[in-house]
Amino acid sequence: MSRRRSSALPTRRPDLAGRPQVTGFFDPRTFSIQYVVADPATRRCAIIDPVLDFDEKSGSVASRNADRLLDFIASQGLTLEWILDTHPHADHFSAADYLRRRTGAPTAIGEKVVGVQTIWNDIYNRTDLPADGSAWDRLFADGDRFRIGDLEARVMFSPGHTLASITYVVGDAAFVHDTLFMPDSGTARADFPGGSASDLWRSIQAILALPDETRLFTGHDYQPGGRKPAWESTVAEQRARNTHVSTCETEAEFVALRSRRDATLPMPKLILHALQVNTNGGRMPAPEANGRRYLKIPIGALGEPDWG
Repeated sequence: MSRRRSSALPTRRPDLAGRPQVTGFFDPRTFSIQYVVADPATRRCAIIDPVLDFDEKSGSVASRNADRLLDFIASQGLTLEWILDTHPHADHFSAADYLRRRTGAPTAIGEKVVGVQTIWNDIYNRTDLPADGSAWDRLFADGDRFRIGDLEARVMFSPGHTLASITYVVGDAAFVHDTLFMPDSGTARADFPGGSASDLWRSIQAILALPDETRLFTGHDYQPGGRKPAWESTVAEQRARNTHVSTCETEAEFVALRSRRDATLPMPKLILHALQVNTNGGRMPAPEANGRRYLKIPIGALGEPDWG
């Protein structure tokens, strides 16, 4: 996808080895972007933040988005090595478990997911789900390294939006999901249980300390002004033009801005549906005696809405 570049911005070559091929897949129902990240030399790849389709009106689940990723991987002659989530999502179901069952590739997320599990197990009054991260094949700590083909990938702990959020840095690309959006959209909310605007500010500063030309790939695009979906920027572009970051010189200013903004936002429509699935690695609840699966909606768990 093309993007505007400012010749006035300082640039330098990223001090990062390798340049992965990155293909984004936009889901208009959830405004989410899913990624296939491939090593061009070995043709090995990872999927980042895959979406499992869910229709809350009918209760139907489908694998249209996930199958689109698998079709692309097959068409390009790629081999899937990893299924990666940046955090437990509140606005869509994760397709990690579906993809693992289809491909056998391991799943991974940040190790602080156990804290998110603890919070949401209490909200749902769940005693059947251990808060130990065992729903994933690997839990990444800050600074952990792994490989996608011959490309080295590094994990950055990036809390704020959730207490478990991480960034994947793969060669000259960083997958930041709900930290920075496109420059005209600003930053992610920080008012979910376990979220922190102060932590988000510090996470953003760490991301913006990456080399100027590092490609940043965000996880959502809400298309301000009705423009076409976009998801790729650079560190330099974000530093210069992000509508939240570029207008805040201090953490206190950012926290005030983010807190004012968050106070006006409704909760995502799928948050109570999605978190009971996503804190279990994308697994649906077990079938009950009649063979049907059920989602559990806690009443009054997230405060009062604006009733209008």
